[in-house]
Amino acid sequence: MDQDLCAAGWHPGRAVDVTDWREQLEASGEVRMHRAAAEFLVEFGGPNVEIDGPGSSSAREPFELDPGLCVGEEDRFAGWGADVGCSLFPIRELDQGRFFLGISEVGEVFLVETWVATFGVGDAALESLILGVVPQKRLRGVRR
Repeated sequence: MDQDLCAAGWHPGRAVDVTDWREQLEASGEVRMHRAAAEFLVEFGGPNVEIDGPGSSSAREPFELDPGLCVGEEDRFAGWGADVGCSLFPIRELDQGRFFLGISEVGEVFLVETWVATFGVGDAALESLILGVVPQKRLRGVRR
């Protein structure tokens, strides 16, 4: 996992300023950057992880950890966060905007679309993304 992240520009102890992302996404009033989101983005925000090929249970998809790509989708994160009982803050888009990723206040990373699924918490979630592990659905139903 570290090899793929390092190739994208990440390194242990990395710290980036998240002020612009906070301001862009909080402007709508729909979402607030909580501590887990800020800590995750300070360390992992920005890199474009270029991966592909077969994964553990799904194809490995390239991703960019840029929450700014989620501007305009804040209501989606607020709605699904309420449905799963947490505060979801956007952290990136996946598959050229087909899916989004959000992080809860306990560090659980969710795939957000017209349904939600979890990749797990913290480093395990990031590892699942890199290894191509299918997320586990959390709710049934469709939100439009």
